[in-house]
Amino acid sequence: MISMITVKKIISFFWVFSLVLMFCPSQSALAEITQQEREKTYKQLELFANVLSILQDHYVTEIDTQKIINGAVNGMLLSLDPHSSYLGPEGFRMLQDETRGSFPGIGIEITIVNHIVTIVSPIEGTPAHKAGLKAKDIIIKIENEPTKNMSAMQAVNKIRGPKGTQVTITVFREGWDEPKDFTLTRDIIPLQSVKTFFLEPGFLYARITNFQSDTTKDFKAALRKLRKQQPINGLILDLRNNPGGLLNQAVSVADYFLKKGLIVYTKGRLEEQNMTFHARNTGERDYYPLVVLLNEGSASAAEIVAGAIQDHKRGILVGTPTFGKGSVQTIVPLPDGAGLRLTTAYYYTPSGRSIQAKGITPDVLVTPQKPVAQLVEKKKKDSPKREVDLQNHLENKPNTKNQTTKSETKEKSPAIKEEAKIALLLKSDNQLQTGLNILKSVRLYSEFIKGLSQ
Repeated sequence: MISMITVKKIISFFWVFSLVLMFCPSQSALAEITQQEREKTYKQLELFANVLSILQDHYVTEIDTQKIINGAVNGMLLSLDPHSSYLGPEGFRMLQDETRGSFPGIGIEITIVNHIVTIVSPIEGTPAHKAGLKAKDIIIKIENEPTKNMSAMQAVNKIRGPKGTQVTITVFREGWDEPKDFTLTRDIIPLQSVKTFFLEPGFLYARITNFQSDTTKDFKAALRKLRKQQPINGLILDLRNNPGGLLNQAVSVADYFLKKGLIVYTKGRLEEQNMTFHARNTGERDYYPLVVLLNEGSASAAEIVAGAIQDHKRGILVGTPTFGKGSVQTIVPLPDGAGLRLTTAYYYTPSGRSIQAKGITPDVLVTPQKPVAQLVEKKKKDSPKREVDLQNHLENKPNTKNQTTKSETKEKSPAIKEEAKIALLLKSDNQLQTGLNILKSVRLYSEFIKGLSQ
């Protein structure tokens, strides 16, 4: 039999741990823990202590007690939901690095679906994105080790590693006959979360890849800079494959587009976990037409922004239904540099919709088209002929009065190249093209109404 001294030590450890999990709850919350519940908990902890003692005395090899306890804690959290996890000192440090701007890895956000590691979305421009990994891809193995019943943090620790080293993951995708191996070279993943440029004069494109500590500041700075170049008549906000990030950054980005009203609210089991976030009158806002692009890789904080814009009818959502991660994770520091990521509440949009396991359905559903190469080939077969396709057609003869000199052509070449790049982007991205067409239609309609009133 295990000694009572050992039992008391382990029970003492777990009660301290339990208090940390509750992170200093209110007196009303503590009062809810009845004597009967306390006794039941003590009995379960005594069971754990007995099992641990038997392992120490009789297991075939000497066990690492700390490793066993960490495994038990991980298992306890994994039994709750896919997003609660124990972070050892290294894992906690990596989580902090992510929100600060960079981390070593292959560039994917993952979660657990039916006890299997699943990709939420690849981060644009990273090894995972370049290799063609997609949202909802299932990672069956990491370095030939099955991922079934592996926690998200365990998977992250196995995937990440020093820059330049390689990791092989086995992936299965719906529609494939069998899994495929991807060997990826790890790199430093820079999280430059904001990318902006004009698609056409007056129509701006802004992509937010994730919500990190400087996202709102960078977003506003980019818009201020571009606004000086030319007026903004419409904006496409691209949140596709945005796995989320910091709640306060999502709220402040949504706040930029809204004059007033609720942005998001949370509801948990304890009163202190219930929060509301409202738009503030900061004065720095533009009220041009807005389109938001979404897909199945848009999750968490990205869904909060989309839900607020949709409920307030501030913009038009285009794309496919989002991922559906509508829960709040609170980060609780633990002793020795460790941490706990604990699900504490649900997100709700201003109209009271729960995002969890449902997501946001766009106003205009547009499924992604096939790759450009396939479209070009199909066009050759199916499209009607134009003058340029006819044999021995006459070449275009420009008006000589308007011809530019060689030096002028040379000066314009960077702009021409950029226009060609954007044209190819629009041709290959039907969701983006739809968004741009909507903005143009709104612009034309407003001018039409203005003309009627004169």
